[in-house]
Parts: sequence; structure tokens; C-alpha cells
Amino acid sequence: MLSSIHPFGERSRNSSWGRTISAYLVGSIAGGTTTGLAFGLIGEVVDGFVNARLGLTLLGVAAIVGVSADLGVLGLGIPGPQRQVNERWLMAYRGWVYGAGFGFQLGLGLVTIVTTSSVWLTWFVAVMVGSWQLGALIGAAFGLARGVFIFAGARVDTPDRLRALHQSIAERAVVVQRMATAAVATTAVLALTLGVTS
Repeated sequence: MLSSIHPFGERSRNSSWGRTISAYLVGSIAGGTTTGLAFGLIGEVVDGFVNARLGLTLLGVAAIVGVSADLGVLGLGIPGPQRQVNERWLMAYRGWVYGAGFGFQLGLGLVTIVTTSSVWLTWFVAVMVGSWQLGALIGAAFGLARGVFIFAGARVDTPDRLRALHQSIAERAVVVQRMATAAVATTAVLALTLGVTS
């Protein structure tokens, strides 16, 4: 959405960037909260069958599978849909409508392309906490974290700045992917260590 929702793009569509991104952030947090709540409810069902030690061990194993998927080990890939938000909405609806709609879909985390196993791992944690309240809180944090990236385009008010933003994103993509994989690997080590020693 960074390529579409920025001051330059909103001005070209006679929309208010501030109103659009506010709706986008609210939508993203709502989407994340919805998914987190759903997985938290699942967690409440399985909570009686999983003690802390088993939960940490399962989290560690899930993280190892996630790192393997991120790295493409044995041909593994990251599961998820191969769709993005419908950019035709940009011309069909008001800014706050597509802002909220795009934010909600991206906040859900699982209805658009999933590029890192950390997304799935987040929802696994929402199950493992065994609480719909904590699951919703994890989801809200996920939605907020996804939503704030829209501010990367805050200074895009000319075509040159838009090109510079695209170039910057392309240059940093590999580094960000490696950081996400490293975070999942760290989760695997910590969870397995705590699972074994607890």
C-alpha cells in the first residue's frame, strides 16, 4: 500500500491523506484484533491439553518449521493466499473507505500474500496464550505494527519522492526479510531452551 497511499496519491484522487491513513490504521488494528481474538478462542479450547513446557516446545518446533519455510529448505514455502488488496478500490471509493478496507485486510494477516513465517508464528502464539483477551491484544499489536508502515510514505508528495520510496523499499527488502527470519530463529532457540529447562 506504500505505493498507493501517500500524500501525492491522495491528492491526485482528491482525498485527504490524513483521513485515509487514520482509517487505514483503525482498519489494520481491527483486522489484527479480529484474527488474534479468533486464535485466542481456539487457544482457550486447547489450553487444558497444553502445559507451559509443551507449549514452549511446540512454539520452538513451529519456529523451526517457520525458519525452514523462510529459507526454502526442502522446497518448503510459506503457506497463504496469493492475492493482494484490490487496487481498483482506489478509484471506486472514498479514501476513508479504501483506507479502512485495505487496512483491515492487511491487519487480518492471512487474507493477502504472507511473506514471512513470523505472521503464522504470531497467530500460533495467540493460540498458545490460551486466552481470547490476550489473543486479541496480540492481534491488535500485530495490526498496529503492520499499519504504521504506511507512514514511510508520509513525505511522498512528488513523483521523484515516490520513485525514491520504491527504490528504498527494494534496497531494504532483503535485509528486512533476513531480520524477520532471524527473529523467528531466535524465538525457536529461546522457546526450546525454556521448554527443556522448565
